Amino acid sequence: MYQPDLLEQRWASPQSCPALVLNADFTPLSYYPLSLWSWQDAIKASFLERVDVVATYDREIRSPSLRLKLPSVVALRQYVKPASHPAFTRFNLFLRDRFQCQYCGAGNDLTFDHVVPRAYGGRTTWSNVTTACAPCNLRKGGRTPAEAHMQLRSKPHQPSTHALQDHGRAFPPHYCHETWRDYLYWDVELES
Repeated sequence: MYQPDLLEQRWASPQSCPALVLNADFTPLSYYPLSLWSWQDAIKASFLERVDVVATYDREIRSPSLRLKLPSVVALRQYVKPASHPAFTRFNLFLRDRFQCQYCGAGNDLTFDHVVPRAYGGRTTWSNVTTACAPCNLRKGGRTPAEAHMQLRSKPHQPSTHALQDHGRAFPPHYCHETWRDYLYWDVELES
């Protein structure tokens, strides 16, 4: 629900005025976490002619000789090709599995589990590690899912960067400045 007073308070301080960073094709560098720069980094990149300022906040900063509106959306001048495969991190693993236990579907108290236990020679790789809640991980213990009589909801796999971006769109940020909305494609119904 839109509450203007709360939004205005949110963007009142320059420290709370991040700039959405778009690639040269005007798509966000990442959706989750959302690609944001501090206002200082956005202004510095603008002065160095690395970005174009696409939209600004109503807020401005001043020096004795200059007044600038704070950038709210910036676009890189040179296209940055996304990596085809994301780094293997806990966060990316959870994002691949949509922040759900792959045994019971729970979304809290998450950890990761080796499908083939390390004691059986299982490795810490995309294809052998899955998201699990602590109770399911404890229940499975050092056994395989078959030995523990547990079924995986999806087989672990190495995701593409594109797939993680798609998953990230399902988790919009808790705040979104109005100037960002034209560049963020969340799963929302468009007005006709």
